[in-house]
Amino acid sequence: MKRFVLNWVVLAVSVVAAALLTSMVIPGGFAVELKGFGDVVSLFVATGLLAMLNATLGKLLKLIAIPLNCLTLGLFSLVINAAMLMVVGSLGLGLTVKGFVPAFLGSILISAVSAALGAFVKDKKDD
Repeated sequence: MKRFVLNWVVLAVSVVAAALLTSMVIPGGFAVELKGFGDVVSLFVATGLLAMLNATLGKLLKLIAIPLNCLTLGLFSLVINAAMLMVVGSLGLGLTVKGFVPAFLGSILISAVSAALGAFVKDKKDD
């Protein structure tokens, strides 16, 4: 349970960092609203929903898109991740994503920051 919460916090921090970095390149394209405790709670709900959506619908779409992934050498998976980010952004949970390019850049940055921060989280094997 502790590892689950820690991974959830890592994902939330990754989303905030990706939003800040994306807004430097594309102003207003991908943003996170953090003005109070309610916004932080909605951010955690949004990141939980993003993780669940990627784990269910994202896996199904990636399975269906295997031929496209083979043709693009796996780059179509980034398009699917951007689509999942756009879906969560359209729900009004504190994430705003305006357009495909900010979603694409944001999904790449979320993956990169999450991987960098995830290196500090122990795996089950390390216990």
